[in-house]
Amino acid sequence: MKSITKTFPGVIANDKIDLEVAQGSIHALLGENGAGKSTLMKILYGIYTPEEGKIFFNGQEIRVPNPRAAIRLGIGMVHQEFHLVPSLTVSENIALGYELIRNGLVDRKAQRRRIAEIIEHFGFKLPLEKPIAELPVGVQQQVEIIKLLYRKAEILILDEPTSVLTPQEVDNLFGVLQNLREQGKTIIYITHKLREVKKICDFATILRRGRVVGRVRVADVTERELANLMVGEQVIDYIFPRSGQVGEKKLVLERVSAIDDRGILALKEVTFTVNAGEIVGVAGVQGSGQSELVEVISGLIHPAKGKIWLNGKDITRASPRQRREIGLAIIPEKRKEQGLNLNTNVVENVISTRYYKSPFSRWLTLFDRPAEKFAQRIVSEFSITMSSLKSKVENLSGGNQQKVIVGREMIEQPDVLIAAYPTRGLDVSAAQFVRETMIRRRDQGGAILLISADLDELFAVSDRILILYEGQIVGETKPDETSFEKVGLLMTGHFHAS
Repeated sequence: MKSITKTFPGVIANDKIDLEVAQGSIHALLGENGAGKSTLMKILYGIYTPEEGKIFFNGQEIRVPNPRAAIRLGIGMVHQEFHLVPSLTVSENIALGYELIRNGLVDRKAQRRRIAEIIEHFGFKLPLEKPIAELPVGVQQQVEIIKLLYRKAEILILDEPTSVLTPQEVDNLFGVLQNLREQGKTIIYITHKLREVKKICDFATILRRGRVVGRVRVADVTERELANLMVGEQVIDYIFPRSGQVGEKKLVLERVSAIDDRGILALKEVTFTVNAGEIVGVAGVQGSGQSELVEVISGLIHPAKGKIWLNGKDITRASPRQRREIGLAIIPEKRKEQGLNLNTNVVENVISTRYYKSPFSRWLTLFDRPAEKFAQRIVSEFSITMSSLKSKVENLSGGNQQKVIVGREMIEQPDVLIAAYPTRGLDVSAAQFVRETMIRRRDQGGAILLISADLDELFAVSDRILILYEGQIVGETKPDETSFEKVGLLMTGHFHAS
């Protein structure tokens, strides 16, 4: 790709970018959120058209007006959110839109034979007749990759491919990618996880603010050097010092069970304590009961059985507002659906959890001045970038949206913070900022429950780690006394990991 330029209103997303990828290599595309990685790949895949620049494939200039043209040329993309039909089988999903037609009918036998040949050739193991809905996330991702190979893709673009995988599924994916590389396929790998880049990638191109700031052979650089190229400054060590002093019990769950919205038991007799001055991490495969754990602590659902105490008070039946008044704060799992009102401005969002009390209101009247002053304090302390306090939150970047939530929840130093995936989708420096904020609160005596899908993060900031599997706590460990592999085995139900 030569001199690729793409602008959106008020933003130069790609500024004369050159990208050169060797055949049969795994090439990392690195950069913070907003650096221009996804835009560049959407141009290669035909979703966007650049204002300037040319694309060459095997020495020939090509035009890619749409994704179908990209697929015809041999370029495929696996998006972060899979494009699969849950009720259809693996085989039907792979062929969808590209069925083999004979005499006006789908030739299912020939189609299945061709899919089986591809699976065998590339060393996959997939249950072709199983519905997608019954498969774990790691296997669904393999279906997406096979879909591209079925369509004869030579270049495979993978966007944050390990964001929802367990360590064991990540290892499986790496095996698949190495096999594809050996068969001559070319892979462009978009990620924030530098450890993965070191493990799997041959080369890396690093973008910052829409420009290329480095091209490296991965074997020649350290993770720290890659991180410094991404953010343009020295990056603080990933592992934080552990807690110096653990105090009194702040949050206690005793044999808590909870039912999910389908009427199924999602939490089973969960018991644990979070003390002042510590961060307790919760590790688990997606859908192991994390969402219900956050909901039951925050008061959105009541436990089917068991008790919850906050600051020594029984809050098992308390409302969300009553829990906040006693000292609970929540960084929710889904910032756009649960944490923010995107159609309102920053001021309205930061007072949304306290608008009903002084100094923000009295006798059913809201006061602008104190609200704006409070919002300005959060914007300053949490380094939120925006054009004005009256900016609609939907116009902020993902990192700044998350900082609005983190600022609102932590500005008044809550006794207990529930942080659900607080750095998901954030770039390196924004994620580092959120982690540092949690560490600072812990060191001031706060109690923090951190739910994360990122084992790097859990090992970096947790003082203890609980492992949640199918709604039960199946293990507790300290990050300095275990390994990713042992935690990963517990996450997937192998209880003899220690």
